[in-house]
Amino acid sequence: MGSRMDREIGRFHSLEILELGAHSAILDGGDWGRLSIDRRLCPDTVRPGDSLEVFSYLNSSGQPAVTTEKPAAQLGEVAWVEVVEVNDLGAFVDWGLPRDLFVPFAEQQHLLKKGGHTLVMVYLDNQGRLTGSTRVDHWIDDSSAALSQGQKVSLIVAERTELGYKAIINHQCWGLLYSNELYQRVRKGQVLTGFVQRIRSDGRIDLSLNQPGFNKTKIDRVSAKILERLEDNDGFLPLTDKSPPREIYAVFGVSKKVFKQAIGALYKQRIITLDADGIRTI
Repeated sequence: MGSRMDREIGRFHSLEILELGAHSAILDGGDWGRLSIDRRLCPDTVRPGDSLEVFSYLNSSGQPAVTTEKPAAQLGEVAWVEVVEVNDLGAFVDWGLPRDLFVPFAEQQHLLKKGGHTLVMVYLDNQGRLTGSTRVDHWIDDSSAALSQGQKVSLIVAERTELGYKAIINHQCWGLLYSNELYQRVRKGQVLTGFVQRIRSDGRIDLSLNQPGFNKTKIDRVSAKILERLEDNDGFLPLTDKSPPREIYAVFGVSKKVFKQAIGALYKQRIITLDADGIRTI
């Protein structure tokens, strides 16, 4: 299968099984040659000619090797990992493979301590070995021409700022989640699904955990829930458009923005009044 080497160390590849032995399987590694993998790492159902999804790395001898075990991140990606050892050369972090990922002192934003956790970018050092860096700012851009408003993206929460939380978008660029728009607790290293809320004139990206835009069906659904809750509470609900986002999310499971749109729709229909201490049915 594809003997031309367009493959890279540190990524997942689909390789053809050439032979199956009692203790190992032989895979077609293209320019890497024949690669052996422990039979125990292969599904019982595989046969010669089948493809196997594997992760590529360099073994202790500096030769290409593969495994079906999945690391927390592949080349060019960021992951939240635990520091398992610190020695005179640097630190080692657990990234999901038997061989821990090395983070040299020069690539540590702050000195790592055993038992701590950190964000790590996986890169290749000058000898082609997979290595980790906590200096993620060196690898992550401030903007991306590949993103568009409303786009669904993968996020990794990086750090808290005065306005909210910086997050890494698709392992490539920075974005910002504003604290006053968050309806759930977030923590450093957390992986979330988010949306590009807006792209500012300087190219920087504002993020949201809610899909942007007015969704009438969603608003109608929330409005119905509000009316049900009002009926169960004698026509009063101690929530307003000034209530903290987390209180609103705890009751209705939606963002403050969606809640405000829903009560606004009910108010325009003269179904509720908006008072300082809450909302009431008319």
